[in-house]
Amino acid sequence: MKSPDAISGIAPMNMASVARALRLSRALVTASHVIVPGRPTHARRLAAQSTRLLALHSHALDATGNASVAPVRPTLTLLVTLLALLAFVAGCGKKEALPAASAPEVTVMTITPRDTPVVFEFTAQTESSREVQIRARVDGFLDRRTYVEGSLVKSGETMFLMDRKPFEAALQTAKGQLSQQQARYQVAKANLARVQPLVAQNALSKKDLDDAVGGEAQAAAAVIAAKGEVDTALLNLSYTTIKSPLTGLSSFAKQQDGSYVTATQSGLLTTVYQLNPIWVNFSVSENEMLRYRDQIATGHLRFPPENNFTVSLVLADGSVYAEHGSIDFANPAFSTETGTFLVRAVFDNPKAVLRPGQFVRARVAGAIRPNAILVPQRAVLQGSKSHFLWVVDAESKGRQRVVEVGEWQGDDWFITDGLKPGERVVVDGAIRVTAGAPLKIVDRPAVADSGQQEPGGQASGPKTAATEPVSGTSASQ
Repeated sequence: MKSPDAISGIAPMNMASVARALRLSRALVTASHVIVPGRPTHARRLAAQSTRLLALHSHALDATGNASVAPVRPTLTLLVTLLALLAFVAGCGKKEALPAASAPEVTVMTITPRDTPVVFEFTAQTESSREVQIRARVDGFLDRRTYVEGSLVKSGETMFLMDRKPFEAALQTAKGQLSQQQARYQVAKANLARVQPLVAQNALSKKDLDDAVGGEAQAAAAVIAAKGEVDTALLNLSYTTIKSPLTGLSSFAKQQDGSYVTATQSGLLTTVYQLNPIWVNFSVSENEMLRYRDQIATGHLRFPPENNFTVSLVLADGSVYAEHGSIDFANPAFSTETGTFLVRAVFDNPKAVLRPGQFVRARVAGAIRPNAILVPQRAVLQGSKSHFLWVVDAESKGRQRVVEVGEWQGDDWFITDGLKPGERVVVDGAIRVTAGAPLKIVDRPAVADSGQQEPGGQASGPKTAATEPVSGTSASQ
């Protein structure tokens, strides 16, 4: 049996704990109206049960203080459990109604067919309008190169010099032979002059006259041949100075100083490219040509009169060449190797900005699509089987419309079927539209939906969103 001093130390502690628990239980009844709005009865019942349970434990203490302290700790644990249960009931109570979702903000455009200029773009390559190979025209040793490789040379500018000595000697020989023939001609001519009067006096026979006439003619022909040899020698001598026949950009020298060159095999010395004007070649595929012909026949495409197209060039860095060109040649036959149709445009190139062999993009303008429907590319969405967009009805609700798309025109897209004049189409915010839901039409798109450049970034450019179309919609209305 415990001593009275021990009992007196335990009983007051237990009674104080019970009193605190009773006060906590009564506070639960008041707090239940705040914690569980609309369900106070259920909370009060839980609090009353905890009060009765605490009362039973308080009566268990006898006058002698034999009760144990153990019942108080489970009681406090039970109160904590009841508090958690009240919090759970508060969560399961009546929920506040969520605010109604606002209509998505979109921008729209009204479909208005109009004659739209068309620009066709092709991958092209520049070519010199005159590409001349500089070759040796006589056999001999290459003395020296007089031009700077890669520089711009003028027409008539000396590029190479060959050893002149053998050709000067050949010229002297030809001149000597010419002098001999001229002397023989003079002798034959004088002989004929003597024979003619003697034949007239019957002092000589006619045979002598014929021989004299023939000798004079042969001597005259020999003089002409000798003159030809002199001209040939002069021409060969002039060929030792090799000049550029045009103004253009020179290439590197293929033969070095001191090399022996011939007029046949090793005669290629360098190449000169004329830069002004310059040609730009591009190819049109057979499928494209057939499609253009079909569109022209059906009235969906119209070429300019006499095919007077205007051609512009986009360089590799994205800049646009300042000069405009025109098409001056179209190959009448398709290439059997590539199956394409060669087209050539000519451009002025006074500042030599364009060089032969450059890859550029040729934009051919001048064609028109009559009564065409053009919408921004960001308004067109793509499903698993077709392209579609959102049409705004009279009640400002979105209706899905499956359309047929044509070619791109800058940031826009030609719509060949599925839209009618006067209909309104969602442009910005189409990704947030739901079929049949009301829309809020605004004048300016949100930043996230506009394809414009944001601070610190680059413009994303037009793209087609990939979205599944709503089932049950028709291709056109």
